[in-house]
Amino acid sequence: MTDLSPLSSLSSALADIVARTAPSVVSVHSHRARATGFVWRSGLIITADEALADEGEVEIGLADGSRVAATIAGRDHTTDIALLRTEAAVAPVKLAATVPPLGALSVVVATNRETPSAALGMVSASGKSWRSLRGGDIDARIELDVRLRGSQQGGLALDASGEAFGMAVLGPRRVLVIPTATIERVAPQLEARGRIARGYLGLGLQPVRLDDGIGAMVMNVDKTGPSATAGIRQGDVIVAVNGQKLSGVRALSRTLGPASVGAVVDVAVHRGGEPVSFKVTVGERPEA
Repeated sequence: MTDLSPLSSLSSALADIVARTAPSVVSVHSHRARATGFVWRSGLIITADEALADEGEVEIGLADGSRVAATIAGRDHTTDIALLRTEAAVAPVKLAATVPPLGALSVVVATNRETPSAALGMVSASGKSWRSLRGGDIDARIELDVRLRGSQQGGLALDASGEAFGMAVLGPRRVLVIPTATIERVAPQLEARGRIARGYLGLGLQPVRLDDGIGAMVMNVDKTGPSATAGIRQGDVIVAVNGQKLSGVRALSRTLGPASVGAVVDVAVHRGGEPVSFKVTVGERPEA
């Protein structure tokens, strides 16, 4: 009996990896939308928020072909993570806190038309943390050179040893992976509160160019918000926060993450050409 060729060995190993993982992967059905999810903890399923409908009932398709009801426990648009709750008894998957290197092979285990599916690709980008277009903090930049259908979004990205290192989602012209570190940071908050707290100043801002840099003109003020309480008015121009010159409105928004809620910040403004300073206690952004 001859030894298996390298390709045969690789094929068998990949098939084994998929077979071990597939039972923890489910299909997600929500108001004409189809996606994939995986069991994060007992009774809790992670899926791609972008692929989840904003209304209607949610059902989970299991490996045996049956469907069970699910409810949305929480969702975060900025990191593309949604958490579903179900009574289905499906074994959770173990997520690994690894970031695969550039060029490593990756298998995405998902569902397509309610049946298990798999796609083989390569890690085409592996880098540092980044911020999504919606303002979410993603702990590592991982891109896959692989083709996925919309219904496969939310599937598990596995490395060559079979460890799950994140959730595959469809980004602009590429497949991205929301890494384990981001999932393990966001999902517990969704389970506990249904949403992620975001800092809130209660201001509508417009960037303006100043002689010595960039400012943010206050176009409107939430009358019940933290900035109004502190005394900031429409027409003020913010020039610095905590002694640091403003580099732009977007940069200011980036500082208003979950950790900023409750913090007191020193906001320097120009009012009628005169410098004024206010201490603002960052609030929590209201639900949309």
